[in-house]
Parts: sequence; C-alpha cells; structure tokens
Amino acid sequence: MFRSALKQIVTYEAGKPIELVVREYGIKPEDIIKLGSNENPYGTSAQVVESLQKNAHKAFLYPDDSMYELKNALASHFDIESKHIIIGAGSDQIIEFCMQALNHHNAQVLMAKTTFAMYEVYAKLAGVEISKTPSDEHILEEFFQLYQSEKERKHISAVFLCAPNNPLGECLDAAAIEQFIQAVDKDTLVIVDGAYQEFAAYKDKAKAINPKQLIERFSNVIYLGTFSKVYGLGGMRVGYGIASEHIISMLYKVRPPFNVTTLSLQAALIALKDQVFVSECIKNNAIEMARYEAFANEMGFTFIPSYGNFITFLHSHIESSHLCDWLLQNGLIVRNLRSYGLNAFRITIGRAEQNTRVFELIKAYLQIHN
Repeated sequence: MFRSALKQIVTYEAGKPIELVVREYGIKPEDIIKLGSNENPYGTSAQVVESLQKNAHKAFLYPDDSMYELKNALASHFDIESKHIIIGAGSDQIIEFCMQALNHHNAQVLMAKTTFAMYEVYAKLAGVEISKTPSDEHILEEFFQLYQSEKERKHISAVFLCAPNNPLGECLDAAAIEQFIQAVDKDTLVIVDGAYQEFAAYKDKAKAINPKQLIERFSNVIYLGTFSKVYGLGGMRVGYGIASEHIISMLYKVRPPFNVTTLSLQAALIALKDQVFVSECIKNNAIEMARYEAFANEMGFTFIPSYGNFITFLHSHIESSHLCDWLLQNGLIVRNLRSYGLNAFRITIGRAEQNTRVFELIKAYLQIHN
C-alpha cells in the first residue's frame, strides 16, 4: 500500500509542545519554560500582533497566490528582483520542493553527518541516495572529498550546507561556502540554509552570507531563509528561497497553490518591516549566549560555540536522556539530541529570567545525581 522508501525514514521528532507537558506531568502552563524548538523567546513584533488583529476577518479568503507584497518586500530587503524569490510554508517546504524537482536518475545528495533532519527525510521521500560526511560538524574539506569520490559512481544532484548548522550551532565562513560552490559542478544544486543567519551575521561578519552576491556569482545555488526564528513567526510557517530565475521557475512547477495562508503572509510582511524588534532580539541573544558559555565553563560542560539562537551542551559523565527527562518533569523543555546519536542536549537561548531558571535546574540536577 505504501512506498518502500518510507521504511527507511525515521519520523521527525519535533520539540515537545507545552500542551503535552501539561497533560503528562500536570504542570501549569505558566510554570513551563519551553526552550526546545529555537523559537524567539521574545515573541513577535507588537506591530505584527496589531496587524493580525486588524486583519483576522480576512481569514476566510484565499491568499494572493502571487505573494506580490511579501516578495517585493523581501526583494527590497535583499536588493534583488522578486523573480528570484519563492515563498514556502516554512523554509523546509522549499527543501521539499528542491528534492521533488531534482533529476533523480542515478542521483545522490550530500550533507553533514549531524544536521537538520528534514534534509534526509525529503531526500529519501524523493528516492535519492544520501551520503554524509564523517564528522558531525561541517568541514568543507570532507564535503569536497566526499563529492569527488561519490561523483565517480553517482550524479551529485544536491549538497546541503546549513550555516549556522542546526542542531549543533557551528557556522562556515561565507567566503569558504563560495569557494566550495565554485569547486563543484554547475549541475549540482547547492542548498545554503540560512535559517539562523541573522544571529551569525551579528556575531561574526565573516559568517554573513549575502544572498544577492551568491545568486549573481552562481547559477546553481539557492539560499533559504525563514520567519520562524528571529522574526518570531514559528506558528505562522513562512520561509523563502532566493535563487536564479531558472531555479525559481523550476520550483514553482512543484509548488501547490495557496501554500502560505493569508494571515501568515501579512504577519511576515509586517515582521520584515520591524527591524528594530529584530535588532533587539539579536542583541539580547548575544548577551544571554555569553551567560550560557560562562555557565558551561563553570559547571564542566563542553559546548559547541554557537552562531544561532541556541547552544549545544555535552558532558561525558551525564546521560542526556536522563537529564532532559528530569528537566521536563520540572517544567523545562530542552532538546535531547540522542535521536541524532549524540549524548548532548540543545537549549534555545531564552529571556534572562528563563535562563536563570535553566541554570538553577541544571545545578539542582547535578547536585542530586553527582
């Protein structure tokens, strides 16, 4: 009845919602801190909330399927033409478009050993073979070696570069990414996932990717962005892809009509305009990230220096599943990375008071279990 490829796919495990913790542990919603899904802890722009309230009566209408206003706003933001943009229900829908549109004959996709799980899911659904680098983090030398060895037997249809990388947090330099794209064949699609780019660009200008420069230099690259992270619209599901006109036209052939809702488009449009809110969120993230790094050093955790809005902790003497379950029972949702084969956990950088509570709970766990 079902495709054989589904047997190879592990169901994606999303971060636990507050509602589930309420049901399972009987904790009041107001006593739960959710730092497991890399959402914006400051919510979304007040301007977005006001706009949604004013436009809620339009929910019965299908959206403008040309997405004219949002595409024009993004075009202005990135100094490109709107014909280079496609909008998706989250940037992961555009990943799906890319996998559907590939030439699947004798095809293969390359990715890092530990990266966003949906790359693998969509590739397998498309029936494409997958090869991964040996290291968990992105090491471009490994990507290039793998590319050279695998293309002897398969056509490398696509390469995923996640910058910054979720769930680990490391980030390639923008110049290194361009050097890699320059080195691969022109019929290989390079998918540069910039879901957390706003945070990386603030922390280190060498990590800042310029989508306009990418698509002007390379006809085989697509840059992905999202409104789910720094813009605080995870619940509205809006992402975008920026690429050559040819790539965008191919992806439009697999895009379903009305794939993004009327209110989601409105929310994204207003969120993009409120760059003051975005800047405040990014600055606060940097301040609180420094607290996490200091805490990790104090408590004996190893951490991966992060360029996103989250941090990954590792500890040789602590079982991450046990710790994450204990934290969950005490009202704190973080992301256990055991599903990635790692004895580690990822924490979204929250508000100051939330982070103070995180530190208190982890200290309490260590006192009990040491």
